[in-house]
Amino acid sequence: MIPLDIPRALRWSPADHALTILDQRHLPGEVVERELHSVDEVEAAIRTLAVRGAPAIGVAAALGLVAWVVREPAASRASILEATARLAQARPTAVNLPWAMARMRRVVEDSTAEGPLLRDQLAREAEAILAEDESMCAAIGRHGLPLIPDGARVLTHCNAGALATAGIGTALAPVYTAAAAGRRVEVIACETRPLLQGSRITAWELERAGIPVTLCTDGMAASLMGAGRVDLVIVGADRIAANGDVANKIGTYAHAVAARHHALPFYVAAPTSTVDVATPGGEAIVIEQRDPDEVRWLGERQLAPRGVAVHNPAFDVTPAALVTAIITDRGLVQSPFAFTA
Repeated sequence: MIPLDIPRALRWSPADHALTILDQRHLPGEVVERELHSVDEVEAAIRTLAVRGAPAIGVAAALGLVAWVVREPAASRASILEATARLAQARPTAVNLPWAMARMRRVVEDSTAEGPLLRDQLAREAEAILAEDESMCAAIGRHGLPLIPDGARVLTHCNAGALATAGIGTALAPVYTAAAAGRRVEVIACETRPLLQGSRITAWELERAGIPVTLCTDGMAASLMGAGRVDLVIVGADRIAANGDVANKIGTYAHAVAARHHALPFYVAAPTSTVDVATPGGEAIVIEQRDPDEVRWLGERQLAPRGVAVHNPAFDVTPAALVTAIITDRGLVQSPFAFTA
């Protein structure tokens, strides 16, 4: 195996119950790490995308809850349950966040313990969520490996790599696994408007890991497919409906349409926890609407008239009919999709 220098979105110290995140708002210019101690800090980090990616925010919320409980010995069962409810709503589209908070809530509801014993039970559950996420990423890498031939050129959107998870990523897990196995693989990363997670984060992450990467704007992807410079598309997901419809970062749908036109496989990589069997189809997925100034401004630079109306959803929904297969930690799920509990 070839060693890769893959960065990590977060670190957990079991000895002192300390959660440290890589503050992704500062990338690629600065590498800034922050330790989170309170529910307010964890909630703000998730809302402002300091920590981001469906799996990572679920893990961060669980570990952050423990970090707060340990430092707040007077925390009551009611206040802990209130904190799980707050954190579950920090971002509405990604299903992993309420899923992780539901697990933490069940610990409180099912336990008769108080004080340190309850804190220990919460810590064990959060650490289990962390370990499961790391294992999930590795499994997605193994199951996706056969889809990455030697010399593959993979197009991806947004960031579904290590910085979106607690492990080696979802969409990039097969890429990292292939590279570690000695296969030649390169990635085309779309910049991903409006917050540029592709250019700021994916390009930085891949370059740091030693994977050849080419950056393109979102509108250039179809032309690259048409020119024969893309072999397959792999993206992540924030929520997958029971029928296989996929909510992912805005712009994903356009890549799926272009891939279908050019007869290219379009894969979605996500853990089974991202599948929401309670959501029958994409039309029922709540899409987060973000601040219009994310489009009107780029940092301190004004890009559009101050008062112009802005359409700025964080995600779009790709119909299941455009998805070739979904790479999960339990294996490859082929179309047509029909997920059940």
